[in-house]
Amino acid sequence: METAPPQTSSTSRHASYTVDSDSSLEHFSGTIFRSLRRIDQRKWAHAYLSGLLVTPGKKSVRRIAAGISRDPSVVQSLRQFVSLSPWDFGDVMEEITRWVAHRRPEPVWPIGRAVLPKRGEKSVGVHRHFDLQSGRTLNCQLGLGAFLCVGPAQIPVDWCLHLPAAWTQDAGRRREARIPDSERYRPMWAHALRLVDRLTARLGSPSSVVLADMSNEPDVGHLLRGLAKRRRDVVVAVPPHLAVLPVGEAAPAPVSARTLVLAQSPETDVVPLPDGRQRTTSLQTSLIHLPGSAPGRSCGPPYRLFMEVGPTRASGRLWLTSLAHHTLGAVAAIAALTGGTTSVIDSLEQDFGLLDFEGRSFPGWYHHMALISAAYTFRRLHGLTPPPPRGPAPHLP
Repeated sequence: METAPPQTSSTSRHASYTVDSDSSLEHFSGTIFRSLRRIDQRKWAHAYLSGLLVTPGKKSVRRIAAGISRDPSVVQSLRQFVSLSPWDFGDVMEEITRWVAHRRPEPVWPIGRAVLPKRGEKSVGVHRHFDLQSGRTLNCQLGLGAFLCVGPAQIPVDWCLHLPAAWTQDAGRRREARIPDSERYRPMWAHALRLVDRLTARLGSPSSVVLADMSNEPDVGHLLRGLAKRRRDVVVAVPPHLAVLPVGEAAPAPVSARTLVLAQSPETDVVPLPDGRQRTTSLQTSLIHLPGSAPGRSCGPPYRLFMEVGPTRASGRLWLTSLAHHTLGAVAAIAALTGGTTSVIDSLEQDFGLLDFEGRSFPGWYHHMALISAAYTFRRLHGLTPPPPRGPAPHLP
């Protein structure tokens, strides 16, 4: 990420801090932030990381500084490091990805959305957004994160900030928020593809399944076709009105995904849980194609729609997967991992300061996300020894 040139001051040159830190945190910090060119940048990265881990409650810069030092100038130094110092978000997240990859992550790449409520209109990317889960219109930023699964843990390894057109097309806003020239408006599905491409560049092309909740995205078809072109298997929550073509009918007319699935008889299957247990559930399912560019024509391979139903036939979330020939139980188990992604985002909000960034700039937002991601990674994976190298991870059953 591009940032503005650093601002120097007497406080940033002379501020100091003290914090109790074991050798494992020193090693982790030195590894994750080794791309930072200057010694003072690595020093303040370690200080901020330490503060995120030891400061209770709200993680404002002032509270973090108070938790690690009695020197009043530390506040300004930390604020300058996050908002003004020129260091690259992508390099830090690549180091986190590498750190997590050594722990043999599972072959599923969850993508999750973070809704960050804000006051006023100055925070970069802030806009009015209807939140489907709460049923309210919020003044907020929207972030999209990519995660890797290590056992029961999901670790954030990349982020994108959604910039509405009102931001990307306003020269004054771009200048004040220091938005790089390379950043333009992208819908959420395009951000998801961007995250997949960046993770692929870091990890190569493992046979990982992309997992995402896009039930509030009307243009989810663009994401599905983009992932199909990338030969990525998917398990994606889709909006109920998604137009689909039933498999096996001659030149059928498109119907809504929800209408098609609700017309099917329930099937019973066993869903394996992350803790080794199993649960039995009822699902309604149908094989479909996505409509092509011409009426009545399909494009690409068949997909499977499925939805879990309760004893009263109350419908749950509607899912679409390219794993059409896998057992419903195995695919439903992947879909269930979205609950873990939501829990990680909740933990980042409550315990790591996701909502507490006080700056307004584009580089500052990304720096903040890199720092809280590093803190979460250390907390969840500290003490987890990487296993010895072995062959490539098998594909899903």
